[in-house]
Amino acid sequence: MNNNLLSRLSADDFKLLEPHLNQVHFKQHTVLFQADEPIRHVYFPTGAVISLVVGLSTGEMVEAAMVGRDGVVGAAAALDGRLSLSRGIVQLAGDAMVCDIEGLKSAARESSQLLSLLIRHEQVVYAQAQQSAACFATHNVQARLCRWLLRARDLSGSDTLQFTQEYLAEMLGVRRTSVTVDAHTLQAAAMIKYARGRIQILDVDGLRESACECYNTVNRHYAQLLGNPKNSL
Repeated sequence: MNNNLLSRLSADDFKLLEPHLNQVHFKQHTVLFQADEPIRHVYFPTGAVISLVVGLSTGEMVEAAMVGRDGVVGAAAALDGRLSLSRGIVQLAGDAMVCDIEGLKSAARESSQLLSLLIRHEQVVYAQAQQSAACFATHNVQARLCRWLLRARDLSGSDTLQFTQEYLAEMLGVRRTSVTVDAHTLQAAAMIKYARGRIQILDVDGLRESACECYNTVNRHYAQLLGNPKNSL
């Protein structure tokens, strides 16, 4: 199972959940749920990368957290969370195991291991959202862009990412011109290659050196609360 949270379950605990799981392929930019609406499904990405974003009255969106094969989206519903507090958007196309809410609740009631994993994962997502708020307030666009690209690479398992500059600017909460300037700088430094909405990462170590501290902090939170991922990200 190419999802780190599901792979942590014992065989017996996974059997409780397995009948409720269905594999679905999601296209990029698919909206999974809206803010202030009931959560009806939970998503365990196995290839897709999902952004949790906060919408503003101006129509702009800012990303609060990013989840891929390291975790689950919508698990708060199994912990009696009634409404989503953010919008869920498929950032990168791919597969996910989809579970209905009642199925997950039933499995969590019977499996203390599953319930514990869900609670700790929600802590990880909350910590990531807090870190994002601090990042927006204190770090420059280039450092944030490097952090964001590394995170997307880790969760997708690919050095090639399909993103337009408009989308990057939206997720980072900045003007497109800022992303354009910094993307050109990274390309001139041979860290990335950018063309026609596709970014190819060429120098991972260089991006890590240029990224803000938030990249390592988010990874550390994951390791502290859930342990090192079994799959190589």
